Amino acid sequence: MSGTVRLTTAQALVRFLARQFTERDGARQRLIGATWGIFGHGNVAGIGQALLEHGTEMPFHQGRNEQAMVHAAVGHARQSGRLTTHAVTTSIGPGATNLVTGAALATINHLPVLLLPGDVFATRPADPVLQQLEVPYAGDVSVNDCLRPVSAYFDRVTRPEALIPAALQAMRVLTDPVATGAVTLALPQDVQAEAHDWPEDFFAERVWAVRRQAPDPAEVQAAARAVRAAARPLVVAGGGVHHSAAEDALRAFADATGIPVASTQAGKGSLRHDHPADVGGIGHTGTATAGELARGADLVIGVGTRYTDFTTASGTLFTGDGVRFVNLNVAPFDAHKMAGATVVADARAGLEALTGALAGHRVDPAYVASYTDDKERWEQRVDAAYAADEPDARPTQAQVLGLLDALVTDEDVVINAAGSLPGDLHKLWRARSPRQYHVEYGYSCMGYEIPAAIGVSLAAPERPVWALVGDGTYLMMPTEIVTAVQEDIPIKVVILQNHGYASIGGLSESVGGERFGTDYRYRAPDGTYTGGPLPVDLAANAASLGLPVRRAKTVDELRAALREAREADGPTCVYVETETADTVSGPPPAQAWWDVPVAEIATRPSAVKAREEYDRHVSARRRHL
Repeated sequence: MSGTVRLTTAQALVRFLARQFTERDGARQRLIGATWGIFGHGNVAGIGQALLEHGTEMPFHQGRNEQAMVHAAVGHARQSGRLTTHAVTTSIGPGATNLVTGAALATINHLPVLLLPGDVFATRPADPVLQQLEVPYAGDVSVNDCLRPVSAYFDRVTRPEALIPAALQAMRVLTDPVATGAVTLALPQDVQAEAHDWPEDFFAERVWAVRRQAPDPAEVQAAARAVRAAARPLVVAGGGVHHSAAEDALRAFADATGIPVASTQAGKGSLRHDHPADVGGIGHTGTATAGELARGADLVIGVGTRYTDFTTASGTLFTGDGVRFVNLNVAPFDAHKMAGATVVADARAGLEALTGALAGHRVDPAYVASYTDDKERWEQRVDAAYAADEPDARPTQAQVLGLLDALVTDEDVVINAAGSLPGDLHKLWRARSPRQYHVEYGYSCMGYEIPAAIGVSLAAPERPVWALVGDGTYLMMPTEIVTAVQEDIPIKVVILQNHGYASIGGLSESVGGERFGTDYRYRAPDGTYTGGPLPVDLAANAASLGLPVRRAKTVDELRAALREAREADGPTCVYVETETADTVSGPPPAQAWWDVPVAEIATRPSAVKAREEYDRHVSARRRHL
């Protein structure tokens, strides 16, 4: 029988976390690689003291914004294939509620992160304490309960001994390929500091096996029959391909069968851009090649995708006669979407089994020739969008991507999340390696890019990491620049200034909103925001936070600035003012319709016209049964 060791609850938790590991395919690594924290009265004397006490066991990063700390942990987890992540600790009150957006992002994207918010006193020596929300109808509710719906697991540790089952359950969910997401252990501040005699076995090294669920043979055979019967099959590769490290298996499947592969935002890079079967992004922000294949497909093979709205185009993209779906997904909930035949399994294990079941089968050479020709034509359109033939001209956003595309190698990581950039990246970016393309579009959260870049750089310090940031998202959350400077994390921040919310501005115009409230401009005499651009100097702001900044006004200056940034040893910034919102994007328009409801009744001509267009598209919407 093991002995006991006397520690506070917070000290016990830190020691426990330092001894948790994951293992998949024989590779073992630490589950909680570090803890991020901002301290207040709800955690400074508990978790804060414990991290000081056990500093040699648990690395610590000082954050500036609670939401940003979650983004950094999520970026680290995604880069690490969900096999390692970070913990995040905050005080009670606003520190805890600031976690909600980050928690939602993590859970929606199925990415693990451990949240340790302080909580009000469990023993209630005084009510209310500082920053406590009083709920007249429930004495056991605190602001931390806001985290329940956005957490994959939630528990409130109201007694020291309750930490043991709560911590074990937390680790179980963090390492579960299906259930993972944000895991919240709310820690009352008095319980954090309370001492307890802990069994030594609680602190023994524990390895959590990240399982690869094998497919059911009958499901594989049914899927194989569907593939053999299809004349125009199409694979839609989602984020699950990356999470399960199934890229090689997908390539082998495509090589063997000749079936083309389109990718979601999360799945882009599942195949290299120059693989013959890679037809680029799908959906509203996808390529013309993938869009045409989707419209004509008689079988859609979803691999690790949730079929989000941009991918499925609200039921109007997959319109082939008798189109059917086969869904390979480790999550049964996602596998049953679109009324698909299911293969509930790990993506890699499922692809390997399906490839074996299809031995000798290949699609008609004419089908391959058709999408190969379309792919080549699309690449010519990408070249045209990237072309920067006027060295002294102000670059467009697409030209910024083209100049970066010409500079990076397989090792670089490009990060983005919101604005007009995700659409341009999904259409145009030529992904060279599985981890190069890092666009968070499950939640498309403004402010994600800079902290996520820090998390990615901590996970892969040998790789150049680029945070592509529009002016709108930069103003949301630039604060972690200070952390990058403090710890000399060599992220490369590229700020694209186009004076407003370009993406939503374009959407607003298309749905009759006339770009209302989307430009960053002074008020005109009539009260509208149609005056001159605001004199906001984001480059000066970034420099004030400690970043060396390279300003680029022309194509040639931008080319040189990007090259210098890539060679920089520490964190750095490139600032470029692109063309106005009206001409921000050089790529072709959307390749599939996105269902954004338009005002049914309006007097303004723009809205009336937009509604007519909306009704035309809605008539083609369908449910797959």
